[in-house]
Parts: sequence; C-alpha cells; structure tokens
Amino acid sequence: MYIPFDNVHNIGFVSTRFAGTDGVSLETEKWARVFEKERFHCFYFAGELDRDPAQAFLVPKAHFMDPEIRTIFNAAFGSTAIGLRDRKLTNLIHEIKEHLKDRLYDFIAKFNIDLLVSENALTIPLNIPLGLAITEVIAEVGLPTIAHHHDFFWERHQFKTNSVWDYINMAFPPHLPPIRHVVISSSADNQLSLRTGISATIIPNVMDFKNPPPPPDDYAGDVRQALGLDPDERLILQPTRVVKRKGIENAIELVSQLGIKARLVISHASGDEGHDYEQRIIDYSRRMQVNTLFVSDIIHDRRGTTADGRKIYTLNDIYHHADFITYPSTVEGFGNAFLEAVYFRKPILVNCYSIYTFDIKPKGFRAVEIDGYVTSEAVDHTRQLLQDEKIRSKMVETNYALGRQFYSYEVLHDKLMNLMV
Repeated sequence: MYIPFDNVHNIGFVSTRFAGTDGVSLETEKWARVFEKERFHCFYFAGELDRDPAQAFLVPKAHFMDPEIRTIFNAAFGSTAIGLRDRKLTNLIHEIKEHLKDRLYDFIAKFNIDLLVSENALTIPLNIPLGLAITEVIAEVGLPTIAHHHDFFWERHQFKTNSVWDYINMAFPPHLPPIRHVVISSSADNQLSLRTGISATIIPNVMDFKNPPPPPDDYAGDVRQALGLDPDERLILQPTRVVKRKGIENAIELVSQLGIKARLVISHASGDEGHDYEQRIIDYSRRMQVNTLFVSDIIHDRRGTTADGRKIYTLNDIYHHADFITYPSTVEGFGNAFLEAVYFRKPILVNCYSIYTFDIKPKGFRAVEIDGYVTSEAVDHTRQLLQDEKIRSKMVETNYALGRQFYSYEVLHDKLMNLMV
C-alpha cells in the first residue's frame, strides 16, 4: 500500500518506550527530525516517555517492564512454555489488549493521527497485548502504518520455545494491507520475506554525518579523571549493555593481551536480561587481570548529578575521550555502536556478526576484525592503531566518508520520502 503524502499531517509513533539511549528510541528521534523538517507533526504513545508532554501520550501498560506484562512474558516464554498456556493467561492478555486498544483509539483521536509508525512493537514480542492491540486497531481503522522493525523474534533464542505462537503469527509482524514494512538490514529483509511472504523496504540506521560532533566542552573535560584513569592510561570503551550476545569476554581478552596500560569501560547496565552475565564478566575480568569499569550509574541520556553528588555524563561525552572502541557482538539487529564509533572518528574492533559482514563491510569500512575469538593479528592491529596516529587517522577518516555516503540523515530523508508517495 502506498501512503498518500498529501493526506498525512500528524504522525503517531507507537512503542513500549521512547526514552533513554536504546537503539529504538534513538532511531525514532532521527526519523522524527526528518519528518518534522518536512513539516509533519510527530506524537508519541508509549509506556515510558521523555518527549515533550504536549506531544506525548503515556500508557503505563504499554511498557514491557510493567509487572503484568512481565508476568505474561515470563509465562509465555519461560521454561514451562511448551506449547500450551493456561486460560487465565489468555484472559489476561486479552484484558490488557482491550485496555491498550481503547488508549490507542484515544491517542489517534486526541492528536488526529494520519499515519502510525510502530517502532519495534510489531516486531519483537516483549509486550504481546500491545502488539495485538496495534494490529487490531490497524485492521479496524485501516490507518496507514509504517512498521519499523529493528529485531525480529526469530533472531533471539529465548523466543523459540513459547506458548503464544498464535499471537506471534498474528501480530509479530502482522500481514495487513495498510502496513508498509521497514527493516534495517538485508538479512532482515530476506528472513521477513522467507518466513512471512511480506516485502519490506530497507532503511538502515543513520547518524548526522553532515554535522560532525562538536568538540568536548568544559563540562566533559574531566571525564578521564572521573573514571579514575591515569594520564598514560588508554580508555577502551565497550558502549553496550552487559548481555551475553555482546561478547564482552573478547573485549576483556583483547585488553589483557595488548601489553599497554589500559582500562575497559562498559557504558551500560545489564538491563532487563538479568545479572548473571554481568557477574560472569566481573569474574572473567578479575581472572584476566583487566581493570574493567561498569559506569552506567554516571552515563545517562542527559547530564546531571547522582544522588551522592557525582557528575553524570552522556555517552557522547565518553566517546570523545575514548582511545578505542570494542564491539565484539555475536548478534546485532544493525549495529548502532559501530556507526557511533565511525561518527566520533574512533578505531573499532568488530566481531564479524552477520549484518556487519553482509551490509556494512562490503561498503569499504575498516575495522579490527575477529571471528568469534581474539587472534594475535587482532591484538597487533589494535596496538598499532593505538600507537600510530597516521594509520589511525587514515582508518577513521575513510570510515567517516563512507558513513556520510551510506548512513547519513540525507540517506534517511530520501528513503522516508520515497515511502510517502
């Protein structure tokens, strides 16, 4: 279905949350900038919001961390989910779905929404009632919709065993005429078509390469001191959450073999996937004698002050002071941290996850590469980049030029406007 450009004025973004520095929230903000540049008005429906209250519609049950939503999730995908579900669970799903449908209708009416943009809410079943509610509203109203898919359920092992296949097949994603589907990689496009028969448009994640990041200001000038780094100590940044698929053991092993005074700084907490892996990383760092810092308490999406009076920095503040970026993920929907490293002109280590291998690397990007484990070649390459400014500069400038060519706001603008014809 083509979305008639002339008939769209108000765009309603829908997700579980629009807040913080997660990939979905960041990419939504970039889409909104492009739409607003074209004089569209953007509004937001979610269970957690840090947007302008005049444009926001907060519904707590839309959040994937709402207690009842977590109860549904744990029952649907837990160890006992072997194909059958209790009728009470079914009733609870539908009860919350109806509540969310009512609130979606209220949202559409309040802001006179002409176009819905579902941000991953029809992609990964973290909030099953929300996906069902969005699907039924689209089916009932016929409202033009863009379903922006970041990571599908089949990309995560935890969703393979469940008691909700009927709901997954119905709404994650739905196959309805009013919906235009957007994916962020060629692999996602191929799998979506193969598994569902749905065709999609590929729109990759982007950064504002036309406008380089401003130099660090006085506020961020003391980042290294705040992190306790010595003047001659290298800052190796792992700009991810502490979850298993990030492969942080490889970052630790790399630092341990460099033979250079260095500290590994991990920017984000473990989040909603438990703390067992975080403890594993703490223990592994100790065994490998790597000084690893977990600094999520002083890195937020906005500057401020902690309860005990310490300064809070943004991730951008930390990037400015990083000497090297590690990104040894085994699975990524796209790879925002890779683009961030390119944007801040930092050398990076990458584990050759599939999206990097098939979509990013062929464009000519340069990185220290590993394939599942750290090699002596990767260690030598990293050491060379840290010690030789000329080689390092050639890598990061080449990457920045390629980023501007393939992953800029201008690319996003053109692709979004092509959807609106």
